[in-house]
Amino acid sequence: MSTFYGEYEYVMDAKNRVFIPVRFREELRKEDKNYFMLSIGLDRCLYIFLPSAWEELIANNMQIFRSENKEEERAFKRFFFGNAADAQLDEQGRILVPQNQKAYASLKKDILIRGVGNKAEIWDAQAWSVYKKDVMGPSVKKFSKIFDL
Repeated sequence: MSTFYGEYEYVMDAKNRVFIPVRFREELRKEDKNYFMLSIGLDRCLYIFLPSAWEELIANNMQIFRSENKEEERAFKRFFFGNAADAQLDEQGRILVPQNQKAYASLKKDILIRGVGNKAEIWDAQAWSVYKKDVMGPSVKKFSKIFDL
């Protein structure tokens, strides 16, 4: 399976289009597809999946979404899948971000695309800066103790 990594800075245009990193587009070409799956993610970002990763979520009977509380499970599935969309790649290497997703992630002009393994994330640049300082910083500090040998 393909892995997304790295951080890329882009500007969203007035039509809500954003460039996808060349490396990510190359992974899409390997699948002989012309679209990514785009959904609302956690922490007020958007998730970008290759079609194969999206299909894997479905094929595994969505085990990742299982919960003892069936009402919560249904609510999360409605949130996640109800806000998903095919994001067709245009000839310039851009996708169109639907208005509901743009609003959810508070995307403005400056954005970041971050590879995080089996998916990538789209963040508003300012929101990412706050998240990085307030949430990621303390987490990295905590987990860095693992590498102190």
